[in-house]
Amino acid sequence: MSSGPRLVTHAAAGALAAAALAACAVAPKYATPAPPDGANGPLTAAAPTQAIAAAPADAWWRLYADPRLDGFIAEAFAANTDLKAAEANLAGARAVLQAARAGRYPGTTASFGATYGRDPATDEILEIDGHKPQSIWLYEDVFEVSYEVDLFGHVRRSIEASRADTQAVAAARDGVKTTVAAETARAYGEICALGAQLDVAQRALELATHEAGITRQRREAGAGTQFDVARSEGLAAQARAAIAPLDGQRRAALFQLAAVLGRTPGSAPQDALACVTPPRLTALIPVGDGAELLRRRPDVRQAERRLAAATARVGVATADLYPRVALGGFYGGAALTTAELTRNAGLIWGVGPSIHWTFPNQAGPRARVRQAKAGAAEALDVFDGAVLRALKETQQTLATYGAELDHRQALGDVQARAQEAFKLARGDLAAGAISPLDLLVAEQALISANAAVAQSDAALVQDQIAVFKALGGGWQSS
Repeated sequence: MSSGPRLVTHAAAGALAAAALAACAVAPKYATPAPPDGANGPLTAAAPTQAIAAAPADAWWRLYADPRLDGFIAEAFAANTDLKAAEANLAGARAVLQAARAGRYPGTTASFGATYGRDPATDEILEIDGHKPQSIWLYEDVFEVSYEVDLFGHVRRSIEASRADTQAVAAARDGVKTTVAAETARAYGEICALGAQLDVAQRALELATHEAGITRQRREAGAGTQFDVARSEGLAAQARAAIAPLDGQRRAALFQLAAVLGRTPGSAPQDALACVTPPRLTALIPVGDGAELLRRRPDVRQAERRLAAATARVGVATADLYPRVALGGFYGGAALTTAELTRNAGLIWGVGPSIHWTFPNQAGPRARVRQAKAGAAEALDVFDGAVLRALKETQQTLATYGAELDHRQALGDVQARAQEAFKLARGDLAAGAISPLDLLVAEQALISANAAVAQSDAALVQDQIAVFKALGGGWQSS
């Protein structure tokens, strides 16, 4: 007769062991997806005269050797509101991870209560003893312990999902940091470049005004016409009209810099206006290769960690198909007076296992497994898209930057020839070899060439910063 319970116990244990093995076989094991073919190779859009294959510097802005820019970026890292919000999100994610890790340890609760009223059980005891039922105080103090035996990985996979979620939020914070560094450098570079363009515009105005004065003198001396005077004064007015928009754009860029630094417009860093030369690199841009790019880009890392979390949640959902086994116990007292709580008569305690299992109707848990698998498939597609986007953006910015470098070189040649042509036109006009119109045309060409060079210098700075942002650096720096 004694063999019956033992056989039942062994059968239950065998069923649980078989279920555990089945759960381990069904739950997916995560592995980082391999990048597409060619993703780890060199960044082909970078010409040898424009960039080098060395690993990119994390603090890329220091390649400009501009202490003022270094200070602004350090300030932005400390005060930018978007970055502070990202740090707060990361702190919240870390708290969720700590809560998930608590599932590996026993849960404990302590309670004390006092109730005044009628208790059916007490009334029955009083009636048996010949006493009338009465309202009484009932005191209870209980200490409970519960521990989930993680046979099927529910707790373990929950922790894995929370850990991956936290790492994804950390990557998102790093992405914000990359953006803050780029936007700070972009606003500062725009201020400097517009300062240079304003300087060019001022010199163009001085040149046009000077030539208009000479034209008037020639007219007064009878060597020219009033039409020549009108044309030269019109060119001076045109040069003057170009100044106000540049000044407005520069002040707008200053307010943009203030916002990135976490300042109000009234406290914008006026010392930035002292910069009138676009930041220039002291060396070729180091770009590395595709493999380094994918490891460095925060958005790629964020997508990969979200995929890891989604895969872990498939394991959590799969574990819900199997029994959840917990060991629990309680110890305390229940008595009519607080003094009796510690006596043996008021002592209450208990210990034992509990099993929770949604069975045999498992339609709900299996639907959640399918939902988790669909989420993992979506996360994989998002990861693949992030990889392709990172490669595309980097190659695009390098191609744009390379084209602007060639454009700037060509504009330099145009500027040199326009300068030479203007000098020759001045001499030829004095010798009577050309008309004032020829000099005016040469003057217009020189002003336009100088403005185009200044605009190209401004575009180069913005293109360089776009390359650095696409490379994904800056987030490692404190």
